[in-house]
This record gives sequence, C-alpha cells and structure tokens, in this order.
Amino acid sequence: MREFSAPIAMGELRGLRGGTPGAPRVIALHGWLDNAASFVPLAACLPDLELVIPDLPGHGHSVHLGPGAEYTSGVAVNAVLDLADALEWEQFYLLGHSMGAGIASLLAASSPHRVQGLVAIEALGGLSETVARTAARWQEAIAAARALPDKRLRLFPDLAMPVRARMQANQLSEANARLLVERGVRAVEGGHVWSSDQRLTLPTPQRLDEAQVSALVAGIDCRTRVIYAEPAQPYFPEPLRSQRAGLLPHGELIVLPGTHHLHMEDPIAVAAAIGDFFQ
Repeated sequence: MREFSAPIAMGELRGLRGGTPGAPRVIALHGWLDNAASFVPLAACLPDLELVIPDLPGHGHSVHLGPGAEYTSGVAVNAVLDLADALEWEQFYLLGHSMGAGIASLLAASSPHRVQGLVAIEALGGLSETVARTAARWQEAIAAARALPDKRLRLFPDLAMPVRARMQANQLSEANARLLVERGVRAVEGGHVWSSDQRLTLPTPQRLDEAQVSALVAGIDCRTRVIYAEPAQPYFPEPLRSQRAGLLPHGELIVLPGTHHLHMEDPIAVAAAIGDFFQ
C-alpha cells in the first residue's frame, strides 16, 4: 500500500492505495473514528483489485470541514464521488465497514449509474431514529455542539495508552489497534493527540426513521453482498440487520463468527466470503 492524496471540493483527501492497476476498481470506506489503515490486513488478501482507501473527511490525514460545518452522510457521499471524479473512475465497486458500509449503501442508492457492486461489512443503510425521539435528539445534539468548544484534546505522552484504549473499545489485537492509532494521531508538544475532528463525536440532530432507511436499502439496484459478524452489535441487532439485508433486490447475506472489526481480525475469512464478487 502507498500513500495518495486527491484534491476535492472541500480540500485534500488522503489515504492508501494499492493492488493491481487495470484490475477491478474498488473504493473502500472505513468506519467511524477509524481510518484507511482499517483495510490494510484485508487488502493483503485481495491482491487482484485496484484498491483506493481514503481517510474520510475529518479522519486520519484528510481535511477537516471548515468552521461551522457539520459532518453528515450527504457530505461523505459527495466526498467519495468527488474522489472517484478525481481518479477519473466513472464506475467502481464499493467496499465498506460499519459507518463506511452505511455511507456506501447511501451512495449506491443515490448514484446507481456509478456503482457496479457493493460489499457491506457490519452495516447496511444508516442508523435510524424513531419519530418520537425527534425533539429529544435535537436537544441532545445542539447541547453537545454548544459544549464542544470547552473540551480539550486528550494528550498522550506515548502511543501505549491510545493503543490499549482501541484494543478495549473494539476488541482488537494490539497489532491492529496500533495500525489504527498510528494513522489516527498527530504529534504535538509533549506527545500525541487524536487527529480526527472532534465534531465527529457529536450526535447528529437528524436521522432518518426506519421506513426511510428501508426505502433506501430497497433502492440499491447493484449486486450486494452483506457480511455480518456474529454476535450482532447492540446498536444494529437481530432481527433488524437481517431484515434490512432481505430488502436488497440483488443481495446476499453471509454471517461469520467474529467481532465488529472482523475484516481486521480475521481478514482471510472475510476475503473468502468476498470471494470473486469484484470479478
């Protein structure tokens, strides 16, 4: 894998790319507060692709949004399309994990002429909200946004502490946690701080309800392979996640034993589940 950068409308997207030029073109999208290093273990098992893995806006080494702007799914979808335009890729496959799988789902539904196929790992569609919680969500989101300027970035004297934090939070091995941490921090006087934009930790004031998310998933017209880990995550439980997969017009579901970051912890099994999908 090698570093790349691409100028897009909001600034510079950075990331990793590799594989075989001229092979099927795949853009891989990482999860929330992860970065392009999330796909390094799996990329080693998928050599017969031309793989581009951006740090999504606000993550890793990529641009942060300007003051006053908010991170939304629409911002992320347009950033990925801007990246594809910069690469001069009119059509491409999508591979996403967690939040990245949600973004890839929305892109596939909204720009069907661009997406040849989708592999979604550990998510499909975005997180939904009940209509009854609309006012409460707005109250929580605005209060959190107003309090953010008073928060200071946590300083780590070395990388041992953030590596342990990622291991505990995500059930990651030390080697995989270090992959994410080394790309997810920046050096400052006295140590390191997280490089991700603090605004990414804010709750969004508005989410679609489940009927709207279901309509988007049902609108994904390309071939889709969904890979879930067992047991399910509390925020995307059964039977909801299987019901969503069942809405796909051209979809199939594979369930593997593992943790949420199974594409890092068991890349051989995930690569086998992907198989020749991109061919």
